[in-house]
Amino acid sequence: MPSLRLTDAVPTVDPEQIIDQIKNITANSVFAAVATAVVSFLVVRVLLSFLDRALSRTKIEAPLRKLIHTLLRAGMIFLALILVLRALGIDVTSLVAVLSVIGLAFSLAMQNFLSNVAGGMQIFASQPFKLDDWVEIGDVVGRVSGIDMFYTKINTLDNRVVNLPNSVIVTQTIYNRNTEPYRQLEFKPTTSYDAPVQLVMDTLRAIACGDPRVLTDRGITVHVSKYGDSAIEYVLRMWCKNEDYWDIYFDVMDTLKPTFDAAGIEITYPHLNVHIADNAAPNLTVPAPKEEP
Repeated sequence: MPSLRLTDAVPTVDPEQIIDQIKNITANSVFAAVATAVVSFLVVRVLLSFLDRALSRTKIEAPLRKLIHTLLRAGMIFLALILVLRALGIDVTSLVAVLSVIGLAFSLAMQNFLSNVAGGMQIFASQPFKLDDWVEIGDVVGRVSGIDMFYTKINTLDNRVVNLPNSVIVTQTIYNRNTEPYRQLEFKPTTSYDAPVQLVMDTLRAIACGDPRVLTDRGITVHVSKYGDSAIEYVLRMWCKNEDYWDIYFDVMDTLKPTFDAAGIEITYPHLNVHIADNAAPNLTVPAPKEEP
């Protein structure tokens, strides 16, 4: 079975036929072409102006608005050119077919480029994040410092700059930490079984109430979370403003053990206690040796 090549789909253009069509151009056709060009120019300007005003009223980001404007402008200019050539009496069927095949070949060669552009359009349309948002995309965690049609720039916690292709971002799960104004902190410390439950719960509640940044009006939750093999797990939940999340988190982690030590509460770790009773020594009986005959 013969293979199909891209060049096989390209229609042939007869130069002599085009030259004959150019020779047959008359003054009337030139006047019609000029009139068509002028009208097309005015129509393009009016439509683009209307489009720009309509897009400015939307929440679409500026780069996406610019891309839409550019694509529509190029399409309308191409259509106007076709109309002008037809007004001159030139057959544009072969020309349109050739340009279509060239466009297909161009799109195949620029597949990665176009996929990034499509990803950028999806990001600007859906707006899963905006500038200065803290996001988690795959293994990358950081602040969004730039968004364009091809890449999204993220500054990580250690001040590295990561440029993620938009085509990759739209296939990942995106966690945005700045979407809501408030966030809930959760801590799950473990203590010894010897520590009184009520003492531990009161101590955890005192840690939460002692920080003025904690939103006590939204509630503070302290409960026993799990009875483990060697420790009791507790859960402490409290609310704060989004911008205070990490400061409160690290402050609580820094003060948790000293506060427990001052209250006489032991923070345990997985261990195994082995108890050997005094009377548990095994009774070994040595068999008597056999008598020789």
